[in-house]
Amino acid sequence: MLPAGLDPELLRSFVLVAEGRSVTRAAERVGRTQSAVSMQMKRLEEILGEPVLRRGPRGLEPTYKGLWLLERARTLLALNEEILEAFRTPPITGQVRLGSPDDYTLQWLPGILARFARTHPGIEVEVVCINTEELVHRLASGAVDLALLTEGHGREGEEVWRGPLRWVGPSAGALHRRDPLPLALAHPGCSWRRAALEALGRAGRRARVTYNASTQSGCFAVALAGLALTVSTPARLPPGLCWLGEAEGLPALPGMGILLSFADQWLAAASLPEGVAALAGAIRAGFADDAGLAR
Repeated sequence: MLPAGLDPELLRSFVLVAEGRSVTRAAERVGRTQSAVSMQMKRLEEILGEPVLRRGPRGLEPTYKGLWLLERARTLLALNEEILEAFRTPPITGQVRLGSPDDYTLQWLPGILARFARTHPGIEVEVVCINTEELVHRLASGAVDLALLTEGHGREGEEVWRGPLRWVGPSAGALHRRDPLPLALAHPGCSWRRAALEALGRAGRRARVTYNASTQSGCFAVALAGLALTVSTPARLPPGLCWLGEAEGLPALPGMGILLSFADQWLAAASLPEGVAALAGAIRAGFADDAGLAR
């Protein structure tokens, strides 16, 4: 809730001044005169009781407290816009079928779906949790409306995330020293499997895929049992597993992208159905919020 007297328009003008380092540029963007925006900044500082802007070598810039305010002003303005949008937009109803591999489902979808349910309560989301290869077929047949896919399977899509693959193994023991190295990976054709085996081959490490699993949870289960190493994108590992890497003599793994792809029937249409477009927007925003996981 905004403090009494702290008008969102004051915050909006402050954000524009701070980002553009200029009252003039901010005035042009909000459609006000320069003097009107200057008066807004004066009013804002009167309400807060201290300066939030100062003149620097490159123009106006936030003070220390101004930087604190800038971060929170952006959050408040986004929330303000979300509230207004929810009441302006007629409710969308219907069902959307979303496909995703199990590891992406656990890592990203809980937060995305929770926020989407609050903003679009009239849309029922059916989640189909299967591997990328099968999802490619379901997108082609129209059995799902949109899906998250691992790149490298011949299906085009919009990249919503990119980050490194990493080695995962049990916290106790020294499986990484075994020769050949025991691995738990997905079936042949999986891009993660291919990347892991190629990296080991270039490093001259012998390896043997001792367990094949169609899901990430299956690979984690084998690793938790202390039977093999596996690979994963950065994720919240179950207790008992840890990240491994060059310190353990394992080669670096390449980056991997996650794609958002739509059913063929929607790609051929002039526009996406409202529900599909709304969920796609929520997915993009959710991955953008969690971009730090890619580093």
